[in-house]
Amino acid sequence: TMTIDNDRHVVYVHVRSGLYSSDTIFDYSHGYIATRLFSRNACFIMKIDKKYIPELHEMGRLAFERQTMNTVYSPNNVWVQFQSGHSRLGTMEDWLIYGKAIQHLCTGLPLYR
Repeated sequence: TMTIDNDRHVVYVHVRSGLYSSDTIFDYSHGYIATRLFSRNACFIMKIDKKYIPELHEMGRLAFERQTMNTVYSPNNVWVQFQSGHSRLGTMEDWLIYGKAIQHLCTGLPLYR
């Protein structure tokens, strides 16, 4: 499921798929994306790169296209591969940079950037 909060410039994506379940937040105000993988019990954070990540106003349209026209190819599909490196727990400084939405998602989990 996807929820778009235009007032806060945040998109919430919830994937419920057993072992592969995850929650992702696109925080356009702070410029970061955070994905919490439940199977890994970790949070992965990356900076939004406008060359690859759709703008907030395009997200709803792309989700609708994806849902209603699954057989149509879209060049805006985003695949991210994370390489686990060093992790650390978030600090107050991190939460100021990443924002409250990501803080609520990732507090208490190892952060990978």
